[in-house]
Amino acid sequence: MKNLRFLSLSILFIALIVLPAGLQAQGTIEDYERADALRGMVNGLADLDWIGDSDLFWYRKSGREGKEFLLVDADRRRRRAAFDHARLAEMLNRAAGEEYEADALPFDRIEFVDDEQKLRFTVEGWWWTCDLESYECRKGEEVRRRGRGESQQTQDEPRAVVSPDSTREAFVRDHNIWVRQRGEREEYQLSFDGSDGEYYSDSIIWSPDSRMLVGSLTRPGFERIIHYVESSPEDQVQPKHVTRVYTKPGDALTVRNPRLFRIDSKEVVTLDDTLFENQYNLGRIAWREDSRSFTFEYNQRGHQVYRVLESDASTGIVRALIDEQSETFIDYSGKRYRYDLADGEEIIWASERDGWNHLYLYNGMTGEVKNQITSGEWVVRSVVDVDEDSREIIFQASGREPGDPYLIHYYRIGLDGSGLTRLTDGAGSHSATFSADMEFFVDTWSRVDAPPESVLRRASDGRSIMDLEESDITDLLATGWTMPEVFTAKGRDGTTDIWGIICRPVGFDASRGYPVIEYIYAGPHSSHVPKTFRSYHSMQALAELGFIVVQMDGMGTSNRSKAFHDMCWQDLGDAGFPDRILWHQAVAARYPWYDIGDGVGIYGTSAGGQSSTGAVLFHPEFYTVAVSACGCHDNRMDKIWWNEQWMGWPIGPHYEASSNVVNAHRLQGQLFLIVGEMDTNVDPASTMQVVNALIEADKDFDLLVIPGGGHTSGGEYGERRRRDFFVKHLLGVDPPDWNAKSGGG
Repeated sequence: MKNLRFLSLSILFIALIVLPAGLQAQGTIEDYERADALRGMVNGLADLDWIGDSDLFWYRKSGREGKEFLLVDADRRRRRAAFDHARLAEMLNRAAGEEYEADALPFDRIEFVDDEQKLRFTVEGWWWTCDLESYECRKGEEVRRRGRGESQQTQDEPRAVVSPDSTREAFVRDHNIWVRQRGEREEYQLSFDGSDGEYYSDSIIWSPDSRMLVGSLTRPGFERIIHYVESSPEDQVQPKHVTRVYTKPGDALTVRNPRLFRIDSKEVVTLDDTLFENQYNLGRIAWREDSRSFTFEYNQRGHQVYRVLESDASTGIVRALIDEQSETFIDYSGKRYRYDLADGEEIIWASERDGWNHLYLYNGMTGEVKNQITSGEWVVRSVVDVDEDSREIIFQASGREPGDPYLIHYYRIGLDGSGLTRLTDGAGSHSATFSADMEFFVDTWSRVDAPPESVLRRASDGRSIMDLEESDITDLLATGWTMPEVFTAKGRDGTTDIWGIICRPVGFDASRGYPVIEYIYAGPHSSHVPKTFRSYHSMQALAELGFIVVQMDGMGTSNRSKAFHDMCWQDLGDAGFPDRILWHQAVAARYPWYDIGDGVGIYGTSAGGQSSTGAVLFHPEFYTVAVSACGCHDNRMDKIWWNEQWMGWPIGPHYEASSNVVNAHRLQGQLFLIVGEMDTNVDPASTMQVVNALIEADKDFDLLVIPGGGHTSGGEYGERRRRDFFVKHLLGVDPPDWNAKSGGG
């Protein structure tokens, strides 16, 4: 009985895929079932966590023998079972009245508590604790799901901000800042220029010496309201009307003007706003520890100027410590990094000023660059740790090693740019989990065509201490499944490599042709092609119906050079299509079975929903069938931060040029639109305006509205409908009669 479920799945799957030679049925119910049968067939390390400040960590592994938890002492290089699995199962069953098996315990994560004498875990929404000596299991409190807290502040009870020396507190009343001695009734007003239309928020920041504070006079922007009608609420018969605030590109924004208040003299210092006019955002106000000044960050509307500003506490004079500028955009949402050392004497800052995302060391007192910390034609992806004592940092980067420029490695380097050391090896994308003291880390790496391996390493030099797990995919390969192929082709400039993957169906036959479907997500905020091993994903499932399914990162996406990224600027409609089409053509030139002669299918969600519809509007000679879910089809209709980040400000004709609504009349192929009526991420009206434009242009299309649905591709139903659409229009086969299959009343 031990592995019955696993063996049953394997036998069923093998039975489904081992078809007699020559049987090439497509679009059948068996194909759909096979599409979902690849889950959970990879063995290896699945989860881990370090235990407090110790050098101990646990990890969970999966394999033919089921699920097992292990405990590792990194310092002593010892590994053992984290607990007696059979005994815990026995005692848990006795306490819970269940029949859990030792190799299939009903939890995936554990916590060691009470000096590692007890184990804590959750089962069916409840906390349990197990004593590791007696193995007595006790049921505790219900797991509380984190909800949105409600503010307790009222006009009668203003939120008070206590000074660091605990003698005074500041608060907002009648839109102005007041101060009082703690424990006393006497109060006095500091500001007098607050009003209904321009008020002081309760974001009040005291200086460390408690002699000053900073408040912000705030002029609110336009409050745009989106209206929703939930047609089929679960708790009543009648529809519900719901509204939410949702700022869109071009809307007037909130403006914040910091004021410096000197408490004893009751002086108010108004800062000269020359360096922070035309705000998109102003925030991260923080005092220096010696109260000499405070800093704040300014993001200019249009995202072409980003400054770290400092105001001198004695004079109120504002100066720029860092003044980042770009002719296109500054990727503040994805690449911003700042770390202040020694109370601001130095600042570590990330910038793409040399064409690649790198780290710079600033003199925090003068605002001058002391040195560039990292450099080269590769990109820093994130900073993991800054060791101020050793003056070294650990960071993630990609593109420095030969091969795929998106694969992540970990490095250590001195703040002066010396001693660059790669901490990870293995030609894959790495994910590291560090001990609290940053002395050790567990390094797990893989590629789409290489299963995961996990190694314990020293953080000082990356030296391997202990091999942990090497994933076993024997059972997966026995099904006939093949790993995706990594494929590169030159982009529109003829020199830049475009990286993508090719997914083939089980039982792939190179002697026949397969229609091609592309999964697209061209959001400029990141890169999106999978770089780590997965046995199951929607692309592979779709391939099982008789398709080749691919994905690539065209120009305009992130994590390459600044020039590569800039292709998206003020033109999200581009979506890298010139690179994508060349990539498809290069694959077709190499592989006869890659059939793009009758057009390519494409699908995507959200930004991918915009791009997939754009494919059949702007490139109908190449893309002929599209399924688009919850797309932001017109960048004037979507959330402000994402769209102005890439499309810029002010709103101009370039917004209209990229609009699927404006260009809906171009439709020539087959289009299927999906939208959730309660989508709070992308305004559902964005899709409905495309629908309206298609109707006005007398175009045929399919539409699925999900009642109560949010930002979704439609769930399992939407997935099945998407598959049906491609089966019908690319394979030329009628999908199964699902109504007949599911039966009726």
